[in-house]
This record gives sequence, C-alpha cells and structure tokens, in this order.
Amino acid sequence: MNDFLIGIGKRLKDIRKKNNLTINELASKANVSNGLVSRIENGRTIPSLPVLLDMIQSLEIDASYFFEGVEKKSSAKFIYLPKDSQQVIEKEVEAEGFKYMHIFSKSLHSLGFEAVLLTLEPNSKREKVITDAWEFKYILKGEVKYIIDNEEIILKEGDSLYFNGKFPHVPVSISNKSCIMLVLYFYTA
Repeated sequence: MNDFLIGIGKRLKDIRKKNNLTINELASKANVSNGLVSRIENGRTIPSLPVLLDMIQSLEIDASYFFEGVEKKSSAKFIYLPKDSQQVIEKEVEAEGFKYMHIFSKSLHSLGFEAVLLTLEPNSKREKVITDAWEFKYILKGEVKYIIDNEEIILKEGDSLYFNGKFPHVPVSISNKSCIMLVLYFYTA
C-alpha cells in the first residue's frame, strides 16, 4: 500500500465537503451505498479502481486534480504533526456519542497506519462494524465493554486490546463517564 492510498479517503471527503455534497448525494451520484462512501472517507476500506473513478466523476472534477492533493512518498527522516492539524472525523453516520479525532496516518512500506483518539460518551450507540484493518485499542480514561463477534471484554484505564477488524465489533459505554481511547489501525497491502 502506498502513501497515496491512505490519503484517498481524506481527499475524497475534503472535495465532497468543498462541493457542499452530503455523503448521501455523492453515494447516489456514484451508485454506491452511503456506508461505502463513509468507510472510504474514514480509512476503513480502499475502493476498487472503477468505484474510485465513478466517485471522482461524480464530484465533477478531473482525476488528475483529485490525485494532486493526495499524499505521496517522502524521504523525510521524521513526521511532525502539530495539534492544530488534527481533525474530527465521522466514522459511522448512524453512530451516536462517538467522537473520533484523527491524529495520524501514514503508509510505511506495505503497512498502512492510522491513529485516532476516540471519545465514547455515556449512552452512546452504534451497530457493530467491520474494517479492513487490525485494530489496537488503549484505554486512556474510563472503561468500556468491547464486543468482538460474540465475545465481550471489559476494558479499564491502562488496558489494551488488539484484534482483526474483519470480525464485527463495537465498543459499548458501561459508565456514566466518557471513555477515551487511543485507536491504531494497521492496514496491510
């Protein structure tokens, strides 16, 4: 996986918002589901080339313009991202009480990597999701119940969890306080 594959979702979302299109409008124009657009924009999956080209065409832009803004390989010795470059992202359209703060993503050799801070509010709710990544969760504050397939794990501050995101999974709020966790996604080519 190359760096530009990690940046495709972000670029798609940036252009969609710049053109004042909703996820639903883009999905309708490109003849794909809202869920697929959301998963692509938020790095949960990478579209096939025909789907990507349909989405670019639906944005009414040239493919060359689309790829100008996508991150390319760099020979830099380190990567610095100031706090003000972080941005709130919406991972699931139907989720309530889930706040994701995108803090980092990069492709290194054949491994794609993304880091987010997830704040899970009390009484939050969401259906189980599936990702194309291995996921690592580290509980910074609070506690949460994680359901992976049909198994349940209670995680408290300082606990960590690593699993294959291809199994349906969801964090469930079990406290009247917010739970904050560092979430790392590892994508392989």
